Amino acid sequence: MTPDAAEPLLNVDRATVRFGRLVAVNFVSLGLRAGELLGLVGPNGAGKTTLLRAVAGLQPLDAGRVTVLGEQVLPGNLAANRHLGFAPDTPPVYEDLTVRDFLRFIGMAYGLPAGELAERIDFWLQQVWLAEKAEARIRTLSRGMRQRVGIARVLLPNPVVVLLDEPAAGLDPAGRVQFRRLLCSLRDQGKAIIVSSHILADLNEYCTHIAIMSAGRVVQQGTVAQVAASADGERCRYTVVLARPVPGLEQLLASIQGLEAAQIERDQIVFEYASRREQAAALLARLVAQGLPVAEFRAHRADLEEAYLRTGIRQVD
Repeated sequence: MTPDAAEPLLNVDRATVRFGRLVAVNFVSLGLRAGELLGLVGPNGAGKTTLLRAVAGLQPLDAGRVTVLGEQVLPGNLAANRHLGFAPDTPPVYEDLTVRDFLRFIGMAYGLPAGELAERIDFWLQQVWLAEKAEARIRTLSRGMRQRVGIARVLLPNPVVVLLDEPAAGLDPAGRVQFRRLLCSLRDQGKAIIVSSHILADLNEYCTHIAIMSAGRVVQQGTVAQVAASADGERCRYTVVLARPVPGLEQLLASIQGLEAAQIERDQIVFEYASRREQAAALLARLVAQGLPVAEFRAHRADLEEAYLRTGIRQVD
């Protein structure tokens, strides 16, 4: 079946998962079309992993339904399940196998032809930067390399919907950059992707959509621009960098009406103030008139981190 770009590849309709009295996923609805990449964020215990497992068909739903290309995701329904790929935060692997043999085993389980399988393995080993480790036994690999093996395992059968739970965990900075490029490539190929992550700065780089979860519910969702814009309001954070430290700075800032939450670290000040440009310009003029050697003055652009913090969600231990 060739997916229609106008139709959602993935539909999650009022999905609910309970564990006894605990409602881990509470009436969640999501939809993703080809080329859309959803970043799923929230504190530990918010229900992100349970939701991904439910979408992948690994966790039974107590209510609601999940469909991929119009087919309901159910145990044993290969018409839907073969279009899904799921990588948990700790990918399941056979540690005594080499990387190549493990991927060959996965490909054979999917019924991929031998000739095509060899080409796919070589391709994905290159894509996840493991070509030099193809003959290494998985037990000898670092956690970051195991994450890459797990991603290659998911992508090998070419699913149209890709689910990744904390895929950047264990990756070094260079690996995270390469991973972002890979996700952008998959997105541009027309796959529908959900990535659960705590690294908001990375999500800002490659996501098209964001969903923020708390206590099993999606409390906010939309495009990256829509969610980031929700952080805009009548006030915003500013950073002022001085050419040199100034004595008595605390008293001066305390005398400015409307300036709050000031934090001073040597020659740098971070504070909250009115967001309108006219008010910001008047504040800058006042600081200069007071003799402050202002080298930089900037307002913080609304971003995902700001939007997340403004939800007031508390971390669940």
